[in-house]
Amino acid sequence: MTEWDIQSRADACTACQRAFADKEAYHTLLNMSTSGYARRDLCATCFASAARDGVISYWQGEYKLPPPPPPEAIQKETAETLLRKLVESTDPSHASARYILAVMLERKRILKHRDTVHEDSGAELLVYEHARTGESFTIPDPKLRLDQLAQVQQEVSALLRPSAESTKAEPVNGPSPSV
Repeated sequence: MTEWDIQSRADACTACQRAFADKEAYHTLLNMSTSGYARRDLCATCFASAARDGVISYWQGEYKLPPPPPPEAIQKETAETLLRKLVESTDPSHASARYILAVMLERKRILKHRDTVHEDSGAELLVYEHARTGESFTIPDPKLRLDQLAQVQQEVSALLRPSAESTKAEPVNGPSPSV
């Protein structure tokens, strides 16, 4: 008895262990054994040399590759996530970017400016509070001049644009709020 287009259970020949290619012909033999039914998915070469003793039924068809998994979504960098990364970093070169990001988020009502603290060195630290979590961010006040704003805004825009390398490795945590 021959039946057609029954899908294979294995992705490889059960005799030679070679993986099936897409649209490759394969044969499935069903035997009765002492422990019940035994099913073998065989490539054409192994089927030609397979013993047919005790075969109850066999199927023949074309192997179909399973569909590829959907591509992983890329987590979008937002002003909020970037500010968290920059606050954790001790690099002083991003002090202006931290300040601009905090002001952006303050205007979006994600952060609220709560206090200004003066250090012993005379530097001012701006204390921002996250509206939803209550988390505090301490950001040095860079004392920006008006003619520096355009340059710092370009730096912030460049930081918010994810690079090709960082987007491949970032996990998916659902949609991020855009700023």
